[in-house]
Amino acid sequence: MTGRAAASGGPSGAGTGRAVITGVGVVAPTGVGTDAHWKRVLAGESAIGRITLFDPSPYPVTLAGEVPDFDPLAWADTRQAVQTDRWTQLGFAATRLALADAGLTDPPADPYAYAVTLASSSGGNLFGQKELQRLWSQPSRTVGAYQSIAWFYAATVGQVSIAHQFKGPCGVLTTEAAGGLDSLAHAARLIRRGTPVVLAGGTECPLSPYALTCQLRGGLVSTADDPARAYRPFDADAGGYVPAEGGAVFVVEDLAHARERGAPVIYGEVAGWGASHDARHTDIEGAGTAAHYARAMDLALRRAGVRPDEVGLVVPDALGVRGHDRAEARALRGVFGPTTPPVTTSKPLTGRAHQGGAALDVATALLALRHDMLPATVGLDRPAPGCELDFVREPRRPRATTALVCARGFDGFNSAVLLRGYGG
Repeated sequence: MTGRAAASGGPSGAGTGRAVITGVGVVAPTGVGTDAHWKRVLAGESAIGRITLFDPSPYPVTLAGEVPDFDPLAWADTRQAVQTDRWTQLGFAATRLALADAGLTDPPADPYAYAVTLASSSGGNLFGQKELQRLWSQPSRTVGAYQSIAWFYAATVGQVSIAHQFKGPCGVLTTEAAGGLDSLAHAARLIRRGTPVVLAGGTECPLSPYALTCQLRGGLVSTADDPARAYRPFDADAGGYVPAEGGAVFVVEDLAHARERGAPVIYGEVAGWGASHDARHTDIEGAGTAAHYARAMDLALRRAGVRPDEVGLVVPDALGVRGHDRAEARALRGVFGPTTPPVTTSKPLTGRAHQGGAALDVATALLALRHDMLPATVGLDRPAPGCELDFVREPRRPRATTALVCARGFDGFNSAVLLRGYGG
């Protein structure tokens, strides 16, 4: 399979090894599609509200970011909907949007030229919750046949590759929130090895009683009941993150392949990436994470051949927990010095969707480069001590066509991706 994918290379069989993004599919609390998401981000309109996927009344957390009015049957047939969790159904939607945006034929003429390398975090929570409740509430003590696959962390990669007949080298990245960036790095490596088209990114739905209980145990979730003030990264009043579903899927393509087929748009290039690990469990204070996190950022810049002063935008992980925010600010100053590039985050509008949130950050950064506009950072009134950065207070034009997107996964994962705007 890998050999055939590598041999195909592109229409003429010769690739550049440069990984560009030609399609973006967004399925987020801010809307379905890039236009809806970008419009709401620029306007600074919050999409956080009371949880509707289940009754949150018994829990200290009642707010989340949910994809509005999402109908699985608009993106999948009945058989697929029955077999899959909402997390995978969101992936179906984001994939179809990304492929349409890229103008690619579906199914492909050469299925071995297409690969899927999506990220996964918590798997099929809602499906698993339903089946486990059935197991313990009925005399038969059984679960449905699809329980064995719908919850599985690789389910979305498998279902997407089957649905679209993508038979190139497929895989799943499991590095929690960092996975949304690691998938892009892996896609770029596959491009360099000869696979012309790779789907990357990820979606998430950590909104079920079981999933929420797991998140509560870590002590990092906001218990605020005001959507406008619940999620405040880097702010003096930061009190944790708001959970969310959604994410983004990208068509990552060899530049030669994209040019030869006449791709409608090239959003940008995956120019560099870096990853590291803290080798310790995540704690509430986030102590000791700055040096390794900074190393991942530095690796991304060095691989891209970009100096720190050439970066036009930083999109941070923005956990909204004071110790973690201070550590992230410390890591950024370690890479860029006392004067950082403009920093912005839209997570307070959507909530934190783990690896789906990191992928959504990439989509936002690409849209900022394409529209030549940096959206204002959200949820910040007074930077907390140690968190003084060059935050974008009002929308402004970037000083350079490069963006560094950063993410941290729980229990030590650090990743960064350097995106370069495409100018021809």
